[in-house]
Amino acid sequence: MYASHDYQRVYVWQQPVRWFHWINALCITVLGVTGYLIAHPPALLSGAEASAGYWFGTVRFAHFLAGYVFVANFLFRIYWAFAGNKYANWRNFLPLTRAQFRQVWDVLRVDILQLSNQPVPALGHNAVAYFTYAGTGLLTLFQIGSGFALYAPMSEAWLPQLFVWVTPLFGSEQNLRLFHYAVMWAFAVFTVIHVYLVVYHDYVEGHGVLSSIIGGWKFMEKRHAQADPATGISGFRGRAAPAPAPGAKTPATPAR
Repeated sequence: MYASHDYQRVYVWQQPVRWFHWINALCITVLGVTGYLIAHPPALLSGAEASAGYWFGTVRFAHFLAGYVFVANFLFRIYWAFAGNKYANWRNFLPLTRAQFRQVWDVLRVDILQLSNQPVPALGHNAVAYFTYAGTGLLTLFQIGSGFALYAPMSEAWLPQLFVWVTPLFGSEQNLRLFHYAVMWAFAVFTVIHVYLVVYHDYVEGHGVLSSIIGGWKFMEKRHAQADPATGISGFRGRAAPAPAPGAKTPATPAR
C-alpha cells in the first residue's frame, strides 16, 4: 500500500524550455545518425545512373542543416537562461552555493550509492542534473566549434569561417574529426542515462517528470512546494516579495 501524499500542482517548465528540449532532442538524433553515416558510409549498390546516386550528399546536407538549427536553438536557450523563470535561470547551472553541493551529495546517495530511499525534493532539476547540463553545454560549444571548423574548407559562408582557427589547435583535420566523433558518442551515452533517470525519478517520486516536459506541470508534496519559492531552486534565493501593509488583504493567486 502506497503512502498518501498531499500534492500541489506547480507550473515549472515554460513553453520555450519545452520547445528547446524537443528541438534539441531532434537535432541531436539527426546529427548523431547522419554523423555516424558520414564516418562510416555504407557501400550501396545501384543500377541507376551515377548522377542519381546523391544519397550521401543528402546525408551531409541533413547534417549541416541540423547543425545550424542546433546552434540557433542553443543560442535561444542561453537567452532564456536570463529571460525565463527561476527554474530556467543560468545561476542554477553554476556551483554558487553550499546548498547546491549538499544537494549533489544527497542525490548521489539516492541515485548512485543507493544509501537512502528518500527522494531529494526539487521542483526544477536537482543540482546534479543542472551541473550535468552545464557540462553538456560545454560539449555543445565544442561540437559547434569543431563542426563548423571541419565545414569551413568546403564553404564560403561567414559562419564556418569564424571557426577556422580551431583546426590548427588539434594539429590536423583528422585529429579534430576524431574528437568531434568521440563527443558524438558522449552525447549518445548521455541520452541513454538521461532517459533512464527520467523514468526512474518519475516512477520513484511520482512528480510527473515525464509529462512535465510536455505540459510544463509537476507535482510536489505541499510542504516542499510551498518552501521552494522562499529558497529558490538548488538553494539559490529568489527575490523576496514585499511585505503587505498592515490590514491589507492578501491578493489571490492568479489562475494560470
